[in-house]
Amino acid sequence: MTGAPSPGLGCVGAPRLLAGLDRMPRLDRTAHLGVHGQLPQLGPDELIALAEDIELRGRGGAGFPFARKLRAVSRSARARDGSTAVVVNGSEGEPSCLKDTALLLHAPHLVLDGALLSAAALGAEDVVVAVTRTDVEQSVREAVAERGPAGRRVRVVRLPERFVTGEGTALVSGLNGGAALPSGQKVRTSERGLNGVPTLLSNTETFAQLAVAARLGAAQYRTAGLASEPGTVLLTVAGSTVVETPTGTSLAYVLDLCGTEPGQGVLVGGFHGRWLDPASARASEVSRKSLAAFDAVLGAGAVLPLPQDTCPAGEVARVTRWMAKESAGQCGPCVRGLPALADVLEDAVRGGGAAALDAVRTRMAVVRGRGACSHPDGTSSFVASALAAFPEEFRDHALGSGCGRRVLGALPLPEDENPERLVVDWTLCKGHGLCVDILPDVVRLDADGYPAEASMPVPGRLRPKALRAVRRCPALALRIRE
Repeated sequence: MTGAPSPGLGCVGAPRLLAGLDRMPRLDRTAHLGVHGQLPQLGPDELIALAEDIELRGRGGAGFPFARKLRAVSRSARARDGSTAVVVNGSEGEPSCLKDTALLLHAPHLVLDGALLSAAALGAEDVVVAVTRTDVEQSVREAVAERGPAGRRVRVVRLPERFVTGEGTALVSGLNGGAALPSGQKVRTSERGLNGVPTLLSNTETFAQLAVAARLGAAQYRTAGLASEPGTVLLTVAGSTVVETPTGTSLAYVLDLCGTEPGQGVLVGGFHGRWLDPASARASEVSRKSLAAFDAVLGAGAVLPLPQDTCPAGEVARVTRWMAKESAGQCGPCVRGLPALADVLEDAVRGGGAAALDAVRTRMAVVRGRGACSHPDGTSSFVASALAAFPEEFRDHALGSGCGRRVLGALPLPEDENPERLVVDWTLCKGHGLCVDILPDVVRLDADGYPAEASMPVPGRLRPKALRAVRRCPALALRIRE
């Protein structure tokens, strides 16, 4: 996603986090103060009370109460030498989620306000914003420079862009100079984080919400959203549009605002999330309680409707393969289990029979609960949810009839920088042309009926078809090369 386009922006009701962005594409320091006003200073007890009064929870996926994090860091600091740090997690390694990217590109000062407000209350000298995109890094660095001397305590660090980079221990390890990979240990950053000191770590939107609440006060903040879940949330719809909406808004209304509908179903919570069938998607609201009734979670706010004209089984297999490639490479369930799960799932989608679907369920059971981090569990749960949501689709594919629809890439994935390639062995090729029938988006024929190129890039979503073309070539003239 490095260098990917900036997401579109939308709003249900009056914007808070996205205020002012209808008039200008980015709020510099002067514009930011004109829209939001000066930031009040709050002591530790005042900040904790505010977070409790508005029931602020982390917006990165886990939904952990922010006030408890503040208390834990403060308590750990008192038990040690008093040093603390604040880390803003802006890594956002999942291509289906762009809300933190939107904030850091368009309203970076709101995020910095929340981080610096927390740092002042905790007495933290070190404030770090962790990012993975070059354009986001540039935007945050410009915002830090616009603050003059007050911004000198803020560091911006760019980490590798991977799905697992945003996991807490992975992020801290990367910031401490190690590999940005999960440690496999249950280490609380509130006890030992950046440079070994108690660290307040939360995602971009959480700090932005805190900055808004500090200006509005708890009572005014609670005028938007549900009484049990006050305020607004940011959603990334269809991997392209970031929408700010009060909690309690109909999910179907948000989709309609973005020019789409539930289609065949809606994946909520991203690639570690759950599928809602169309009826459930229309009945649900944007809230933790409403989604829990459908065994779903909002997570980091990704909402992915699946259009009627794409193949659900192919879309799920495509994402599973990408998730396997995003392995942290530290344990067997990730290194071997996830690629094996992707293999058997692709086999089922290609018509491997009922045994292939049984193999998918076996592979899911093998990786579940055995990983060093949550990635194997999350990936297997994504597949399990898809099998439950689209049972007839997977059955028809496994038995060979399929659905007749192409895979359109409705579930967003980054473009491969070094995609696999379909390679032609000219000493064997006889110009049968079956390859172009199977892969019209990859193979072009020349005037003589032979492939026009000897080496053709294969997008990840078309890998199953490329494998089929290799197997069906009568002359055995094709192969896939990394």
